[in-house]
Amino acid sequence: MKKWVMLLVSSILLIGLLSACGTSKEKTGKQASEEKKVLKMGTSADYAPFEYIDTAKGDEIIGFDVDLAKMIADELGYKFEIVDMDFSGLIPALQSGKVDFVLAGMTPTKERKKNVDFSDVYYVARNMIVTKKGSGIKTVKDLKGKTVGVQTGSIQEGEAQKLSKTIHMKLESRNRIPELIQEIQAGRFDAAIIEDTVAKGYIKNSGGKLEGTTIPTNEEEAGSAIAFPKGSKLTAEFNKVLKEKMKNGEVDKLIKKWFDQQ
Repeated sequence: MKKWVMLLVSSILLIGLLSACGTSKEKTGKQASEEKKVLKMGTSADYAPFEYIDTAKGDEIIGFDVDLAKMIADELGYKFEIVDMDFSGLIPALQSGKVDFVLAGMTPTKERKKNVDFSDVYYVARNMIVTKKGSGIKTVKDLKGKTVGVQTGSIQEGEAQKLSKTIHMKLESRNRIPELIQEIQAGRFDAAIIEDTVAKGYIKNSGGKLEGTTIPTNEEEAGSAIAFPKGSKLTAEFNKVLKEKMKNGEVDKLIKKWFDQQ
């Protein structure tokens, strides 16, 4: 009789255990399906108001590009985390799979398009010559014989190289925008060529020590777009939402939020 009772109890326990395992697997599978895929966004957080760290408020990377990424990712059901690096390392990071997309005020040049895919342009800006107050540099021609700084791998570096073919100037590259500003303030650079929206922020915060002059720019060559690895399915997904958000005015609201304060 004892054997029968023990066998019955064992059977009940076994059935209960199997049922629990099944429920656990079922729940885990359901949870996994509900979890959002996490994408890695590459950026260079030295480019206010596109992406930067407001040290007075913390160490979080904020800015126009960050808000734009969140807007699009939320619409598509993705989460994302930011990977901060030097601007010149962004395209190699895409190619090696270290990041899934890049939002960093990047211009979709012909050269870059050979290596990565781009979304439509979401913002168009101009370039600015930044100098010490009272430098006397007011036009591109005034850069003759001067030492001019540019960010490594940026569209401004390419523009400066073109200018240097007709106007003799010494070009110096640095990885980060703050480094260019420091070199100007230290007197090692006479000027730097920086995107105007970004430059205005540094000029505003310089306490009157810096000034800038906008350079005439071909708008078709000055736009910012989202970059993706060649053949990524994210290109079409992001672009579809980007077009919708530009059409309904939500991107314009972000532009007003971030750029009107510059």
